[in-house]
Order: sequence, then C-alpha cells, then structure tokens
Amino acid sequence: MSRPFEIEIAESEEELKKRLQTANLGNQKEKLIMLWWIKSGQVKEQQEIGKRLARDTSTVTRWLQKYRTDGLSGLLEIKKAPGAKRKIDDAAIAALEEELKTGKGFSSYGAIVEWLKQKQGLDIEYATVYALVRYRLGAKLKVPRPQSHKQDEKLVSEFKKNSESFLIV
Repeated sequence: MSRPFEIEIAESEEELKKRLQTANLGNQKEKLIMLWWIKSGQVKEQQEIGKRLARDTSTVTRWLQKYRTDGLSGLLEIKKAPGAKRKIDDAAIAALEEELKTGKGFSSYGAIVEWLKQKQGLDIEYATVYALVRYRLGAKLKVPRPQSHKQDEKLVSEFKKNSESFLIV
C-alpha cells in the first residue's frame, strides 16, 4: 500500500498561472503545470501527473520533494555547470594586458605564446592565446607600417592637407 499523496502548495492558482505564462523554459513550465494541477485539484495521484507530463513517477517525486524542501524558487532553479578551470590565471592576464598597453606590444600571437612561456612559465596553445587576446581582452596586434627615417614630417603633413581637396569629387 502506497503513501497518501499529500502536498501543500503555498502559491495561489492565479500566481502559478501567471508564472506559467511568463516561463520560457520547457522544464520550468512542466514543473509549474504540475503545481497548478495539484493546486486546482485536477490531479489526485503522482502517477496521474507522470502520465500527463509523460515523465516517470520518480521524476515527479523528485520534483515534489524539491518543492517541499526549497519551495518554488528551489524547484525552478536552473543549475549551471562550473566549467573547466582557466589555463591562464588572473595575474598572468593582468600582466599580459599591461604588456599589450605598452607601445612596444607584440608582433604576433606566437610572440605572446613565447612571452607567456618565458615570463609567466605557462605553456599555452596558440588558439587559446588568440581567443584570450582577441576576444576577451579585445586587443588587436597591429604593427604600424614602416616609415623612412628620411621623411620630412612638414612635407608629409602639408601633402595630407593639400591632397584632401583633390580627393573630393
């Protein structure tokens, strides 16, 4: 003989219905529908909830247990995996940022890999360094074009001023 199905839903039917309309994840909707069915008296047994939702009764039991212990917020909580540990620590990232801000900079991403190996003692792949520098730090490795040391700066600036009138069509 099984245990009687007894659970007290703290939220009102209207509140559950409102939350159901604003829920955007399917898993959350299923859980809210389950609570709404129980609160409105549409279902009387866990097996019936399982059949309506096409879920195993052990899943329904786990959801109800979670609701009993943690409430609605605990039931609807979305857990996220912590992910892998970063290969470059925050101190190394800060040092790299400072080095990128200096006027000297780096000529290539391979040079950054070598710099990290020598200065920070980190052996990191090229692709990892590229993704870090280009996307996370937002830096671009641009090296100015070489200029002749024989150029006269006054003539260059005069040329730039005068050439604008020729370019306008």
